[in-house]
Amino acid sequence: MNVKNNKRRRESQEKIEKAFIELLQTREIKDITVSDIIKMTELNRSTFYANYMDIFDLADKTREKLEADFSNLFSDYNYMSEHSGALRMFTHIKENQIFYKTYFKLCYDDKHLISIYDVNRAEKEQIGDNLKYHIEFFRNGLNAIIRLWLAGGCQESPEEMAEVIKKEYRGR
Repeated sequence: MNVKNNKRRRESQEKIEKAFIELLQTREIKDITVSDIIKMTELNRSTFYANYMDIFDLADKTREKLEADFSNLFSDYNYMSEHSGALRMFTHIKENQIFYKTYFKLCYDDKHLISIYDVNRAEKEQIGDNLKYHIEFFRNGLNAIIRLWLAGGCQESPEEMAEVIKKEYRGR
């Protein structure tokens, strides 16, 4: 019986997602086919289509799962404390490079970028009427820095990268 969350179905989805992520490391989404995935997983084509409408549906669901995982990383984080959220983030990125490289490949519409922002801090620093522009500028800058760091193989330490963010944020 093909129940929504049964063990066999979850295992099939995990195999499909794992194969998809592996293929994304060497190809673009547009170059990945359902045939590629079913060959790698040794599953039936009908199993793929029972779970996903097409490759882009698989990409969207994979991206959503990665976003949820990232959000959970900061679910217990207190932005008002003195500990660096940036250090925590860069440490996680360095330890999970494939995860983040995959995530950025799946952000083909640039609407789903990493977005950690302490609005309370910004309000305290009296950014005021231009807060929405400041947030957008910071969010896009942060994502550009993360992408650049990943492309370079995360050679700098998470501490060095947290310091870069700290200096850029305070240097405005």
